[in-house]
Amino acid sequence: MSRPLAGPQSLLRTLNGRAILEALARSGPQTRAELMATTGLSRTAVTQVLRMLDGAGAVAAAGVDRDTRGPAAGRVGLHPRLGFAAAVHVDHHAAHVVLVDATGAVRAEQHAAFLSGDRVGRIVELIERCRRALKGPVHLAVVGVPGIVTPEGGIRDDLGPDGGAFRSALSETLGCPVRVENDVNLAALAELTAGSGGELASFALLHLDDGLGAGIVLDGVLHRGFSGVAGEVAYLPQTPLPIGAPIVNDAVVGDLALGLGLDVDATLLEHLEAAQAGDEVAQKLIAEIGRRIVLVAGSVGLVLDPEAFILGGDAVHPMLVDAVARTAAEYAAQLPLRFLVSSFGPEAPLVGAVGEAASALRVSLFTGILTPSAKISR
Repeated sequence: MSRPLAGPQSLLRTLNGRAILEALARSGPQTRAELMATTGLSRTAVTQVLRMLDGAGAVAAAGVDRDTRGPAAGRVGLHPRLGFAAAVHVDHHAAHVVLVDATGAVRAEQHAAFLSGDRVGRIVELIERCRRALKGPVHLAVVGVPGIVTPEGGIRDDLGPDGGAFRSALSETLGCPVRVENDVNLAALAELTAGSGGELASFALLHLDDGLGAGIVLDGVLHRGFSGVAGEVAYLPQTPLPIGAPIVNDAVVGDLALGLGLDVDATLLEHLEAAQAGDEVAQKLIAEIGRRIVLVAGSVGLVLDPEAFILGGDAVHPMLVDAVARTAAEYAAQLPLRFLVSSFGPEAPLVGAVGEAASALRVSLFTGILTPSAKISR
């Protein structure tokens, strides 16, 4: 009698194992009966796979199901010490760090301003604070930053290109892989997977923070461009601005305030609040910013024709949403534009980083668990 081939059996065991791990990551602890219903596997297959996963240190007992009729059944879940991924949002002033587990749940969080130019040291400090509150290793990090991010993880911002130095230094110090993404692209991914863009095949997120950036999704896929430049709309030509002048950023807000006799040191948010309180001069400033955002959308719309534009960051403020809507209505006969409001506002980049970090963590952990020679750190 011929000997059965090991390859197909090994492949089937791997596929079944991944199905159960994904089910536990997606829905939390489950009984064997629930895993059978979720995965379509037989009781024998579920039992065999759980035995294998328990031996690999991947799952652990997680209480008892007392809600269903009949004898109480034990639940099993992902082992709580499998480890974590770090999701980081860096802006020009501070870093926001969270640790997530394979289910995507936020397990620890830290936020602090940069006290010096050492961004890497500050981020590592915050991650270490989070890690000390938990038990388990940090396997990887996803970091959202302002600026152009190349496919190799290099950053080009106001300080020039860094050639990947930031990513390399952070990875070396943390002792784990680091993925760097443009922060607005992460915000667009958040809207695509869990926000206002979930039902859209294509959209452009216009995220207003220290400047204006766009995250572009085409046919359900984030478009980064050949060199990472896609979405850098802050310098699109716009009459009567000179070529190369920024459309809106902190300096532009100050210049507009100076021309209107407003406080040049006030932030955009302060002008928005003043406009909402009835300050007619502040309302003129907000109307001008709204006009510039619509003209950016018009330029993008003529090239890409997305289903909608999603206003994000500070642009979710009701006064700015109204200003955009009024200007868009003026141009509707020439170029209809549809505007939606972000589901996450200024937090969208961090939400996107959390989603990407959890997804990457699942891939890393589950691949390691289902590789016979792999060892899971606990």
